[in-house]
Amino acid sequence: MDHSHLYRHPPSLTNPVYAGAYIYGKTNQERYVDQAGHLRKRIRRLPRSKWAVLIRDHHQGFINWETYEMNQSRIAKNTHPAPHQAAGAIREGSALLQGIATCGRCGRRLRVYYQGHHSTPGYYCAANSIVNGRGMFCLRVGGVRIDEAVARAFLDAVAPAGIEAALVAEKNIEAGHEADIAQWRLQVERARYETQRTERRYRSVEPENRLVARTLEAEWESRLSELAAAEAELARRQSQHPGSITDEQRTRIRALGTDLRRVWEASTTTDRDRKELLQTVLEEVIIAVAPAESNTHLTLRWRGGAVSELDLSLRSRRIPPVRTAEDTIDLVRRLAVHYPDALVAGILNRQGRRTANGDRFTANKVGNLRRYWQIPRFDAATVSSEGELVTIQRAAEILGVVPSTVHRWLADGFIAGEQITPGAPWRIRINNEIRARFIQKAPQGYVPMLEATRLLGVSRQTVLQRVKHGDLSAVHVRCGKRNGLYIKALVTQPALFDNLS
Repeated sequence: MDHSHLYRHPPSLTNPVYAGAYIYGKTNQERYVDQAGHLRKRIRRLPRSKWAVLIRDHHQGFINWETYEMNQSRIAKNTHPAPHQAAGAIREGSALLQGIATCGRCGRRLRVYYQGHHSTPGYYCAANSIVNGRGMFCLRVGGVRIDEAVARAFLDAVAPAGIEAALVAEKNIEAGHEADIAQWRLQVERARYETQRTERRYRSVEPENRLVARTLEAEWESRLSELAAAEAELARRQSQHPGSITDEQRTRIRALGTDLRRVWEASTTTDRDRKELLQTVLEEVIIAVAPAESNTHLTLRWRGGAVSELDLSLRSRRIPPVRTAEDTIDLVRRLAVHYPDALVAGILNRQGRRTANGDRFTANKVGNLRRYWQIPRFDAATVSSEGELVTIQRAAEILGVVPSTVHRWLADGFIAGEQITPGAPWRIRINNEIRARFIQKAPQGYVPMLEATRLLGVSRQTVLQRVKHGDLSAVHVRCGKRNGLYIKALVTQPALFDNLS
């Protein structure tokens, strides 16, 4: 039978005729009367079960029947779905249940929405806009937690199947290598047979038939070349044969079945890949929301008829507001009594403290923090009645020494200072007691530091420790050749025979 009339038009990958099938009765012609009373005709496509004739592999087609069926399935998925039908093609969005999420109240397919700067996915039912927006509201729920729960259920369900597939792959790897080697051995045997047959034909020719002999000789050389190439390829493949699988390789193959979670969470796996993997085993996810209980009930229908249920809480933990650390606030409260805002900011930065947003402190930020927590501002006019509290620079000016000497006296314990927190500047209270330690002439019983160490038989550090603890008295002599610290190391007592005179 001539079928050339079937190919008058370019072939269509969705037409069964071009898949090698013969059909008849695919459409049905109906007659109807329009509103004007005229008789009209229309053609209605029939489902495949009602076709009059369908003969597969009737003739050679441009595509096979399997390709045609695959094209039909893909086109059906790409169409815009009806409210109660499956969704269309898989998109690139991050909503994992796109196309398979169903409303647990009305049964309609849920639609996907994205919101926020990060395009957070969510699902909602369109039943509230059935008839001019007069429908009944069903649900609108965020999809992050739902997608995570479904993904965990999917990975838990396919983990045993992944291990089984790994075991089957373990058996097939070595069998595949052996089949490959066996195939190339057959290629060598076939080439050797053809070479021997050509050699016999060449040797059976009479020498007088030079033209036939030259032809057979050329063919013999070609067969020899093919045999050499086949043997070389067989030797190469035998050298590359990995042999039997070792215990280590077997352990690694079996571990592949448990690595599905790593593949699922890998950055190279796109959202579309995840949805394709999910929809291969999961057919539908029914979402029922109970707003009063802040709970979601998920019903997962797997391909094959299995059903599993999940209960998911929608209550989210409240994230505490961004605020400065409590110890930093307490420190500002103590520092603000003695220092201005700029100096407080420097102390906080030296200690490595940061604001609530992770920034360095400035005078303005310390002021804002102080005003927010109602911390009083530093008042320089407030001076303690026990003496003037001054910085090291000011104390050096009052005592007539350099600041480095004051620092050394603080370390030695000759004078006392105050430091509210590590990193804060030292403050020295200048009172009558401090002023009395700085004199012009050494009193009786006071000796220089060097002589004091000899008299007491201890080191200079020990002498300073005793001065710091109050066991020894010390003064600073400003005038004379031997000015500096003097220690009261000699005790003046009345002579033993003074009362006898």
